[in-house]
Amino acid sequence: MLLEPIELAREIAEIISDKKGADIIVLDTGKVSTLSDYFVIATVESERQAQAVVDEIEKKIKLHRKRPLAVDGTIDSGWVLLDYGSVIAHIFNPGMRDYYNLEDLWSSAPVVVRMQ
Repeated sequence: MLLEPIELAREIAEIISDKKGADIIVLDTGKVSTLSDYFVIATVESERQAQAVVDEIEKKIKLHRKRPLAVDGTIDSGWVLLDYGSVIAHIFNPGMRDYYNLEDLWSSAPVVVRMQ
């Protein structure tokens, strides 16, 4: 079953939450940019957790016949981006999340979901 962009964003947020990701936020970037409809931003505490989150997202979203168009960053860099076209997931360690500060950069994008 194919997902609408908001459903895809929510599914990714739930997957991250299930893997104990923290400070998960979904931004409606479609209102302020043509890059994507939604950003999913989350924090993980270790490289091992980051790998588990990325693997689980790819595995579960593949069941919806969707593969990332691109994967940028690396687990050991503290930041991984999964680009699903309409939805871009950013998985950060705490230091890289503070450094990139995407919530401030995209502060004009409405928050759709916030999970602590």
